[in-house]
Amino acid sequence: MNSYIEIILRSVVVYLSIILFIRVFGKKELSQLSVTDLVFILLISNSVQNAMVGSDASLQGGIIAAVTLFALNALIRLLVFKFKPIQNLLEGDPIVLIYKGQIATSHLKKVKITLDELEASVREHGIEKISDVDLAILEVDGNISVLSNNFSHQTNKKRKHHKGLNQNM
Repeated sequence: MNSYIEIILRSVVVYLSIILFIRVFGKKELSQLSVTDLVFILLISNSVQNAMVGSDASLQGGIIAAVTLFALNALIRLLVFKFKPIQNLLEGDPIVLIYKGQIATSHLKKVKITLDELEASVREHGIEKISDVDLAILEVDGNISVLSNNFSHQTNKKRKHHKGLNQNM
C-alpha cells in the first residue's frame, strides 16, 4: 500500500511540474499542434512515466497514476472555476493586439505573433485592413477575437500566450 501512496505523490508532483513548465515556457494551448509540438508531447509523456510510477510497472500502479492525474486535473479545473487568482495564475489575461486600427507592437512581440499572422487573423474575420479593426484581442484560451464596426468574430486559431502582459497599449 505504501508504494501506491508514493505513486500518487509522484504523479501529483509530475503533474504540477508539467503545468509550471508549460506556463514558464509559454505554451498556452496545445490543440493545434505542429509536428514538433506532437513529438515534444510524446517524449515528455514517456520521460515522466518512470518518475510517476518508479519501479512499479504493474497494472495497478499505472491505474493509480492515471486516476491520480484525472482527479488532480478535475480538482485544478474546479479551483480555476471557483477562484479568480488561481485562474489568473494558470490562464493569464487577455492581451490587446489592435486598438482603433493601431497595432500594439510591443504586445505582438511579447506573445510572439508576427505581423503576417495578425494580418491573416484579421482577414480570417473578413476584414481587409488592420486600420478597419476596432479591437483585436488574444484571449486567454489562445483565440484571437477581432471586432470592427461591421463585424464581430472569433477565430479558432490558437496562439501562444505569455503571463504577465497587461491589456494597455
